[in-house]
Amino acid sequence: MAKIKSNRIKSNDNIMDWILLVVLLLLVIITLYPFLNVLAISLNDPIDTMRNINFIIPRKFTWSNYKYVFTENNLGSAFMLSVARTVIGSVFSVICTAMLAYVLSRKDFYFNKFFTLLFVITMYVSGGLIPEYLLLMRDLKLGNNFLVYLIPGLIWVYNMILVRSFIEGLPIALQEAARVDGANDFIIWLKIVLPLCKPVLATVFLFYAVGQWNSFMDTYLYAKELPTLQYVLYEIMEKATVKIDPHAAEQLKNAVSPLSIRMAVTIVATVPILIVYPFLQKHFVGGMTVGAVKD
Repeated sequence: MAKIKSNRIKSNDNIMDWILLVVLLLLVIITLYPFLNVLAISLNDPIDTMRNINFIIPRKFTWSNYKYVFTENNLGSAFMLSVARTVIGSVFSVICTAMLAYVLSRKDFYFNKFFTLLFVITMYVSGGLIPEYLLLMRDLKLGNNFLVYLIPGLIWVYNMILVRSFIEGLPIALQEAARVDGANDFIIWLKIVLPLCKPVLATVFLFYAVGQWNSFMDTYLYAKELPTLQYVLYEIMEKATVKIDPHAAEQLKNAVSPLSIRMAVTIVATVPILIVYPFLQKHFVGGMTVGAVKD
């Protein structure tokens, strides 16, 4: 009898394993299909795209869509500017966020709750686009200035709360021991807190980097003379919105499909983030999970 029961248990376990395998395969297909479809359309023949002949694997492979995108003269300089704003902006944002989070995590800071509340309110209520435009362009005179990419988004409140919560989960005894040894707040923050916050700082860095890389509206509003990659790609998409009759033979010569161009632009804008993410994935997962469960 015991042998029969054990065989039944193994059989049930095998069935559950197969069910989980099928579910996971479906999830993988659902996750990968949109990206593969975008990639296929970007490599698809413009005529096939205009005639709505789209597959996971292009029927007629072509690089013409990417050639159209990369023929833009200032694409290289725009790419370098985007890299510069992403790296510099993310580094400064992480430093400022970590400083603010450390201050607000201190229990001996009398106005801790008051300032935290003020920051949280800004997540739900903003001054609006017009006051922001007047402040940056008229008062601070940051129009067509590289600083306009750095200062307005220097600190995201959500990221600050994430880092503050992480710091609050660290052993307070480490800070107290450093203070007994004569360390001031800056030394404690720099040599005690920051090294222990590497996972959450990597997570926050990724958040800032993605935001900086994908942003183009600030270029559109404040710095058209300093075009970033996203803004140039946006302009390329706008130029490619000419409608062409897919059955008109004369118009099909050197035709460009707006949909294929949009998909090619999407791939060009996404690939750098996909390249960077695997190097931060371990820290990203750790920063999102460490401290989530407390004793």
